[in-house]
Amino acid sequence: MSLLGLVPTEVSTSAAIAICAIAFVSGTARGFSGFGAALIFMPLASSMAAPRLVAALLLIIDFVAAAPLIPNAWRQADRKATAVIVFGALIGVPIGTYFLSRFDPVTTRWIISGFVFALLMLLMSGWRYRGRDHVALSIGIGGLSGFCSGLAQTGGPPIVGYWLGRPIASTIARANIFLFFVASDFVSAVSYSVSGLITADAIKFSFMVGPVYAVGVAFGASLFGKASEKVFRSICYVLIAAAFVIGLPALDGVLRGR
Repeated sequence: MSLLGLVPTEVSTSAAIAICAIAFVSGTARGFSGFGAALIFMPLASSMAAPRLVAALLLIIDFVAAAPLIPNAWRQADRKATAVIVFGALIGVPIGTYFLSRFDPVTTRWIISGFVFALLMLLMSGWRYRGRDHVALSIGIGGLSGFCSGLAQTGGPPIVGYWLGRPIASTIARANIFLFFVASDFVSAVSYSVSGLITADAIKFSFMVGPVYAVGVAFGASLFGKASEKVFRSICYVLIAAAFVIGLPALDGVLRGR
């Protein structure tokens, strides 16, 4: 099967190439800084293909790219604390998935744009939760992140802001974050499958976009320690802001001729 045979019929060849380019940039951001992939990928790719297809595509390629890192995260994480937040995701993901499967594409894109803007402001603020640990709060944070993930695969910032502010070793915090995302992706995969969002088109398209994303992740990881993290994070913020603006449905007539 040729590469073009992996592209869904409703996606043009030029759009498929552009989505691959977006995946590389998104993967580079993820590989270096550990965040930003969905916030760059979703608004831009959703302006070129149906949000349902794009969200399922990102879920597949990100889960596959992260799989080799699961054993190490499992050893280092506080699995009991992570399980409490995952419980919240069990509630939030299906709700987000329901809205993704019900809303029309333009409405979904506006919601994604709103999420991206709000989460970008959260990241730029440097917010970290410094208060006491409460089960209800942990479940709430997990539910919020799960809802964002179910609707637009953008559940990272609330979890990152929460865990990195806890009085625990950074290695444990990062392992908790990673393990949560793996569990959340699994819940999303089940929820998407039940809702009919994991389609043959999404799976086939992932064979084209996934390797490009993986190369981006590896490239970003190779830059870690060779470039200033502060500078690179600033670049990521600029890319996310640009993705937010370019992906706005209001600009379709200007940027995409429709």
